Amino acid sequence: MEPNTKNQSLYERLGKAQGISALVDDIVKAHMANAEIKARFLPYKEDPDNLEEIKSHLANFLCAGSGGPEQYTGRDMPAAHKGMNISEAEYLAATDDIMMVLKQHGIDEESQKEVLAVVYSLKEEIVRL
Repeated sequence: MEPNTKNQSLYERLGKAQGISALVDDIVKAHMANAEIKARFLPYKEDPDNLEEIKSHLANFLCAGSGGPEQYTGRDMPAAHKGMNISEAEYLAATDDIMMVLKQHGIDEESQKEVLAVVYSLKEEIVRL
């Protein structure tokens, strides 16, 4: 029997800070294995301190954006992605990775849809900058 998630925030349904951190770890691993976008992520393997900082920013962004108490202090999306010229195909590949990881972690379908809506709402702030 599934737990009652109707009254929980997205943050709670994603597993709070610990669950979101685990999601971020697996999303980054998926990006590093994804032929479409791995070239953008593999260099971070050579710079583990920077990789951990990026993961921390991403986790805090997701925590804060899903209703958690964490504060996101990183750059805004356009500033973080400016000059990267991320293509539509790359954006979709990253989105697919996110959705795959949510499923692997057993995140319920309604929560997956909410995350997907957030991902798509950020598209204009990331693609082709």
